[in-house]
Amino acid sequence: MPTQKILAENLQFPEGPVIDRDGAILLVEIERRTITRVKDGETRIVAELPGGPNGLAWGPGPSSSKRALYVCNNGGFLFTKAADGGNRVKPGTPEGYAGGWIERVDPETSERRVLYTSCGEHNLVGPNDLVFDGQGGFYFTDYGKFYPRHRVNGGLYYALADGSKIVEVAYPLITPNGVGLSPDGKTAYVAETETGRLWAFELEAPGKARRDPKSFAPHGGRILYGAGGYQRFDSLAVEESGNICIATIVSGCITVVSPEGALIEQVPTGDVVTTNICFGCADRRTATITLSSAGRVMEMPWPRPGLALAYG
Repeated sequence: MPTQKILAENLQFPEGPVIDRDGAILLVEIERRTITRVKDGETRIVAELPGGPNGLAWGPGPSSSKRALYVCNNGGFLFTKAADGGNRVKPGTPEGYAGGWIERVDPETSERRVLYTSCGEHNLVGPNDLVFDGQGGFYFTDYGKFYPRHRVNGGLYYALADGSKIVEVAYPLITPNGVGLSPDGKTAYVAETETGRLWAFELEAPGKARRDPKSFAPHGGRILYGAGGYQRFDSLAVEESGNICIATIVSGCITVVSPEGALIEQVPTGDVVTTNICFGCADRRTATITLSSAGRVMEMPWPRPGLALAYG
């Protein structure tokens, strides 16, 4: 296992790590319902949010001189302790659940603004992860919801940062979770949790995907990679080279897949509920990874640089 450094412990299902310009890590704690800042071994709550803050990304602020945090809010999860003492998500929704949403949070004042609760006539169910492009918009996944006896489908969406436009890119997907963009911005990648599949969507324009002519999938995507055995994909990040790094549950690792769909490696993390990865430091060769079963965030050296993000 690569050398690991634990940056914070006793977190309540951490997810969505992003790096601030001073080197601090901002992440969400889904169960605690916060945006939390981690620096020099200390944690501080930046904002308390209702529902279930799930995904986090830097994006444009209300003024050109500032950035803001954009949050995929799943509307709320239920949690349980496993036999190993770790934290798990269980089927169902908490009391008061009424759907999910996308919101923007000022990291200095904690002021929040809900941007989207629906796409057309369809309410958002459980927004999960997001990534900004270079045109001021962002792609995000809606995971759907799972219940003891049924599931609600998810999809891939595109929205503008000012709250003025949202469109459906691909639907239906089975528990779509991680989302990322290729270095040239021409391909969107989506990882499905329950199927362990990684899909590629070729983009004709912001928010518009070209249907793959060989696709049998109803959403028209191109299957790039499928994990063997019982492995569940969570959030992802892209390397500068174009490799896709997917947090992988059950096997407890980061699965690295080439743009051509070849398995490069699986990097063990030591946590069966490994949920997200991002890249930091000046050369982006340090991986920050959320370990949600144990409630930890850790970092490790990474052999290749991560992709510079649009608002990183």
